[in-house]
Amino acid sequence: MERRSWIVGRITENFKLKAKLSTLVEHKGIRFKIARMKAVRFHEHGAPSVLKLDDVPRPQPGDNEVLINVKACSVNHLDIWIRKGIPGMKTNLPHIPGSDAAGIVAETGKGVQGFKTGDRVLINPSLCCGQCEFCSEGNGSLCLSYSIYGEHQDGTYCEYIAVPHQNVLKIPDSLDFIKAAAAPLVYLTAWRMMVTKTKVKPSDCILIFSAAAGVGIACLQIAKLVGATVIATSSSDQKCEFLKKMGADYVFNHSKEDTVRKVRDITSKRGVDIVVDYIGKETWLKGIYSLKRGGCVVTCGATSGYNPEEDLRHIFYRQVRIYGSTMGSNKEFSDAMTLVLGGKLIPHVDSVLRIDEAVKAHEMIEQREVIGKIVLSI
Repeated sequence: MERRSWIVGRITENFKLKAKLSTLVEHKGIRFKIARMKAVRFHEHGAPSVLKLDDVPRPQPGDNEVLINVKACSVNHLDIWIRKGIPGMKTNLPHIPGSDAAGIVAETGKGVQGFKTGDRVLINPSLCCGQCEFCSEGNGSLCLSYSIYGEHQDGTYCEYIAVPHQNVLKIPDSLDFIKAAAAPLVYLTAWRMMVTKTKVKPSDCILIFSAAAGVGIACLQIAKLVGATVIATSSSDQKCEFLKKMGADYVFNHSKEDTVRKVRDITSKRGVDIVVDYIGKETWLKGIYSLKRGGCVVTCGATSGYNPEEDLRHIFYRQVRIYGSTMGSNKEFSDAMTLVLGGKLIPHVDSVLRIDEAVKAHEMIEQREVIGKIVLSI
């Protein structure tokens, strides 16, 4: 029996590495069944229609890894960019997108402590080496080997995923899988932007462009939790009404109002302390012009384009600071998730779709129909 187990283990690992697993394999006259699962993948870059629900080998947990039976995963703008193809970045195809997941521990690998089968968990979507100068300083997202599930390796649009136990966090029964899956990437990103980079404080006035997106809502909630004043914008009246209910102090439709003039009116010509911008080309200069002297812009993305116009005079003369920000460290993840698990920060879920409706989910995001997050239920 021990010999048979060893053979099964070797065959599984061999086929896993070569991506040639089939439902039934044969070795020296002995037939074995290999576990499989459903996963959404794309075999080529392109429109949402390239997403396909495939039958693929189920992963096995390696040493210090936890196998999670995924119950829900959320959709992020990052998934859209990876699906379309990022210039200069090679994605191994076929590829499973998705960075966020929540589910149940199905199996634990050798060396795993603190987790057992049946535990309810969510995952930290970022990976770093933990040993380089950046990791030692607590800046894991600057690590030279930094990677994100769904971007640099297969992600979470699947029934099972194996991740290092350091990337797994238990969740209470009071937090459902849908809300849990909507939290990790956006709240980790927002936490680094607001707390680590800009060091938001109660006296700050903050401008958040297109604040009804997942990261925008997270930034708004963190700012209000601190006690800061928030000016939130959106391109639709419906989203503006939502942002008022979320606690934004001032809200306006930036497709109808002159952003710079509106901000100057609200702040009595002073300008804001912090601008949160993940839109890029469409909003960059408006954000710079809306800052007070010595204010700062923090950016984590560029959904409208990465090559905006620039006026350096407004940066050096007014001594404006610009912060780039990407995801965050394990400590930042822990701090942000503590508030999510404690109900202080609450993800807003726009829609829950089935895993086989991933195409529809991507279309909804690209058409800007979404407030907050879309979650795929598995």
